[in-house]
Amino acid sequence: MNIDLKDGNTDRLYKAILALKTEEECRNFFEDLCTVFEIKAMAQRLAVAELLLDKLVYSDIVEKTGASTATISRVNRSLYYGKNGYKCVLERIEEKDSE
Repeated sequence: MNIDLKDGNTDRLYKAILALKTEEECRNFFEDLCTVFEIKAMAQRLAVAELLLDKLVYSDIVEKTGASTATISRVNRSLYYGKNGYKCVLERIEEKDSE
């Protein structure tokens, strides 16, 4: 299923995220916008992506993150066939961390 996410509501959401200036603003916005479970699930996927890029095997990723193999597989597909979103943000985080 290929759903087009480009519409007025999603564009507004992306602009809202880009308008955030601090980690605290981001945390507050996401806590208002999402459930705790949704935030934890997104954070887990990002952690999985980082571990996959570090070439860890699924069993080690399950152990470190608690993610299901289905989640790991989905993230892995996104890394190789997606739009490079994970790689983009992880590279930027790494750049900021090394400053």
